[in-house]
Amino acid sequence: MKTGTGCFLAGILCLLSFGAVAGQTADEAKITVLNPRGIQPPIRKIPMAARPATLDGKTVYIVDTKYPRTKEFVDELVKILKEKRPETNWVLKEKFGGYMDDDPKLWAEIKEKAQAAIVLIGH
Repeated sequence: MKTGTGCFLAGILCLLSFGAVAGQTADEAKITVLNPRGIQPPIRKIPMAARPATLDGKTVYIVDTKYPRTKEFVDELVKILKEKRPETNWVLKEKFGGYMDDDPKLWAEIKEKAQAAIVLIGH
């Protein structure tokens, strides 16, 4: 018991003496730390697209970004939308690459042929 207490007190003395030495060097040596992100530009707000008053007679593209293990969900979603809203033309398209990859041909097709789009991102 006495040995454990002695070791504990010796450890505290070592820590206190180290803190005193570290405190002295901290005052003597100062460094400047910069933010590695740099100066961030202001956030540009982009408003949401205007919504159509109705989807009746409209073409809506459903864009699948092929998030892993969501194919069954996407197929079921399209099936249900077609059953519940038969007056709307639902078009399922798979996007080239993943979510972060651009697909200019698909975006041009949507702008030309669709009145609305739903982009599925996985989460």
